[in-house]
Amino acid sequence: MKVHPSQLIPGCLVIKDVKGKTNRPIMQKNTVLDEELIEILQKFLVKEVEVSPRLSEGTPFIPGKVSKQKPTEKRESQKDKAALSYHELYLDAVDQYKHMFHDWQNGKNVNITNVRQLINPLLERIDEVGLSLYNFHQNSTKDDYLYHHSIVTSLLAAFLAKKSPYKNEWMQIGTAGFLADCGMAKIDEQIVKKEGTLTSEEYEEIKKHPVLSYRLVEKIPSLSQGIKLAILQHHERLDRSGYPLGVGGDKIHPYARFIAISDIYHAMTSERIYQPQQSPFKVIEEMVYEQFGKLDHPLVQSFVSSLTNFGTGTRVRLSNQQQAEIVFVEVNYPTRPMVRLDTGDKVISLKDDQSIYIDEILT
Repeated sequence: MKVHPSQLIPGCLVIKDVKGKTNRPIMQKNTVLDEELIEILQKFLVKEVEVSPRLSEGTPFIPGKVSKQKPTEKRESQKDKAALSYHELYLDAVDQYKHMFHDWQNGKNVNITNVRQLINPLLERIDEVGLSLYNFHQNSTKDDYLYHHSIVTSLLAAFLAKKSPYKNEWMQIGTAGFLADCGMAKIDEQIVKKEGTLTSEEYEEIKKHPVLSYRLVEKIPSLSQGIKLAILQHHERLDRSGYPLGVGGDKIHPYARFIAISDIYHAMTSERIYQPQQSPFKVIEEMVYEQFGKLDHPLVQSFVSSLTNFGTGTRVRLSNQQQAEIVFVEVNYPTRPMVRLDTGDKVISLKDDQSIYIDEILT
């Protein structure tokens, strides 16, 4: 079938060479399109692309409506966002997400065009902030945590994916992370915003959000099946201890594994209504040891490696509020290096003293 480039979605299979003004193909036959390749076709002002009626994964491809936005309007919008610093763009996205979430609470459908206009500019500029993403939990308070969480989960999952074998699918993984909690809009707000510990009945209601999120997106033709499965499965665990379906192992889509790690990290390091924030280093220790067998271990190792990529001379604040300097990092214990205390010039091994841990990196 022949479609306009604005109707293409990730997973579309090109069945005929796409040519521009010259006779050389812009995109070759049998190419599986992703977000980046679709954007290239749009930039070349290609009028139509011949694609298979089925996506690469075998599901039917149902083209959406042709975008009516004029190229000049789109360029102006992109130019405005490009002028913002990443932090300004992030805070603007949180504010937009808040309005979007309220729309879902009021019964409106997920508008995937609006979703991509919100999250894609952040995803596309993700390398500007790099490892600073691990500190984005500091931007939220317990009252606005939910709105920050969806965006940071998206960014962390995409950042992790870019360094993995799924590096060509990082935009899709980021989109899945962004929509993973949209179903929270369908849960009683009194439960979502309750101060204090949830009752077992209330927690069971919260556990319904992956299914509710899936229902909000399942009929959106421009979302791949991988994105939809990731949204449904982001609380599943490899040992089948997760929810909502209790699936495990290979039954869990790879995209969901990225989101699971990012979701846990941001949730535990953030201040929430019913839980105080924890040290990032304490959290990743739990992810490595207490969550062993539940999360994808190579992905966890990659996540930990990025966060603990500090060398000797790095200054830290410890959980006992003392400041210190890292003097040696053991490969097998990256979160528990040897440090020299500022007071008394004493050197201690955090590996040997489990009661103390790194609370914050100072430099």
